[in-house]
Amino acid sequence: MELFQIRYVLAAAEALNFTRAAERCNVSQPALTKAVKKLELELGSAIFTRDGKRIGLSEFGRSILPTLRQMQDQAERARTIAQEYRLLEKVPVRLGVLGSIGSVRIARYLAAFQSAFESVEVEVSEAPLPQLLDRLGDGELDLAIANPFEGVPESFRVHALYTERYVAVLPPGHPLGDCNPIRLKDLSGQPYVDRLSCEMREMFAALCKDHEVQLYARFRSEREDWVQAMVLAGIGIAVMPEYSVTVPELIQRPIVEPAINRTIALVSVPGRPFTQSTAAMVRMTQGFKWPAEA
Repeated sequence: MELFQIRYVLAAAEALNFTRAAERCNVSQPALTKAVKKLELELGSAIFTRDGKRIGLSEFGRSILPTLRQMQDQAERARTIAQEYRLLEKVPVRLGVLGSIGSVRIARYLAAFQSAFESVEVEVSEAPLPQLLDRLGDGELDLAIANPFEGVPESFRVHALYTERYVAVLPPGHPLGDCNPIRLKDLSGQPYVDRLSCEMREMFAALCKDHEVQLYARFRSEREDWVQAMVLAGIGIAVMPEYSVTVPELIQRPIVEPAINRTIALVSVPGRPFTQSTAAMVRMTQGFKWPAEA
């Protein structure tokens, strides 16, 4: 039994005329008639009664017609699913990332995702957390990777991915490079490169005030690459998340007394249907073995 035979039978059953059915199916009348007869032989019973050029449904034909319609509907659904899946592969996963998150860890994850799902495209954009949440809520983003420190409304789902320490970032040869770890109060009086884009900047400033730590900002920038370049040039030290440091020549030392940490999480909209590609990315973020070192 072939799908085209089912289509011919259903067309003939509706038109009760082989010629008109052939026109609807865009085939010749002899070809349609031959296909219908072949199906009847295969089933062992006549689907149609024939009286000259007039045809009608036999008792067997009336009983099997619902099954044939169901088979055609299932075939159409299968084709639709296949077509939608092909189209989904052409639609990139729109991933928003908090600008202060280091690219190294995320790049390793995205490389593993690309290896597992070669046909899926990923579109990455950066923004502060409020903008990420707005775009996520409006459907402009599928997922976001962020630090929920500032607070995420209950209308979003948050899944923790990993935790990272804040470290003191020093130029080569800096005296504090011999300390490991570095106490927060040891930073007091140091010339400082201020990261304006850090979502925990105000919290860190309050922490320094509580511990009577004074930092003298000699350079300020919203760009992580400029901050690291200024530290490397000896303008001052910086305090950064450990996985955001990308310049290998810089010295990193964890901060203690107190230690400062942040959590990086995947943010999504609960109840919103995922595309095949987005669902695959969600599953992989949850099962991915985030490396212990950047």
